[in-house]
Amino acid sequence: MRSTRNQLALVVCVVALLLTWRANTDRDVVAAQAPKPIIATRIYTGTDGLSHAEETAMTLTAGGVSDMMKATGAQFSRRPPGPASDWHVGPRRQFVITLSGHAELEVSGGRKVTVGPGHITLIEDTTGKGHITKNVGPDDRIVVTIPLEDQPAAVHK
Repeated sequence: MRSTRNQLALVVCVVALLLTWRANTDRDVVAAQAPKPIIATRIYTGTDGLSHAEETAMTLTAGGVSDMMKATGAQFSRRPPGPASDWHVGPRRQFVITLSGHAELEVSGGRKVTVGPGHITLIEDTTGKGHITKNVGPDDRIVVTIPLEDQPAAVHK
């Protein structure tokens, strides 16, 4: 009798262990299938005429790819560290992607956004007071600028 009870308890423990393992495995598979978002910092002009910054996730397909965006070209530039720029607006809607080096972008209220390698910035503050850019650190900042064709501002979620 005691042996049967011990065997039954062992079977229950093994089944519970297998069910727990299976549940965790299913959750890991679902998490692995969902693409990690691509985050960009959007610099935009608010209704107050001042520039603001927000972190925004790009809309991606299940395969982790965004919709194709229409661009008018691409430009690479090397920007040495130095004093901060004056307040300025973007010349057009554009992505600025930092390849190497670092910068600090300042928007209204003194909020500062730190920019480093791999950072994507969507510049949409083409009117108003604008923002300040300061390239910092010992190394030049290398960026690629991708001007966007005129399209709605909603390229993000």
